[in-house]
Amino acid sequence: MSTVTVRISSETHSALKELAASGKQSLRSVLTDAVERYRRERFLAQCNADYARLRRDKEAWAEELAERASWEVTLLDGLEEE
Repeated sequence: MSTVTVRISSETHSALKELAASGKQSLRSVLTDAVERYRRERFLAQCNADYARLRRDKEAWAEELAERASWEVTLLDGLEEE
């Protein structure tokens, strides 16, 4: 795996070292996990913003709901009722 150098503040470095020590992980592992979590949070925030924008457009939201309804009939395709 290739590596790069990133400059961080001494406060951030101290926090990173503390998190790594308390979790018995490497600095790299803690930083990798933190970046991945942040990436996912931003992705979900953007999805929520997109859905909020879609809901404000009454016509587009009605189309979305209609499409969802058309897909709901496929949920049990090929499954017998128990």
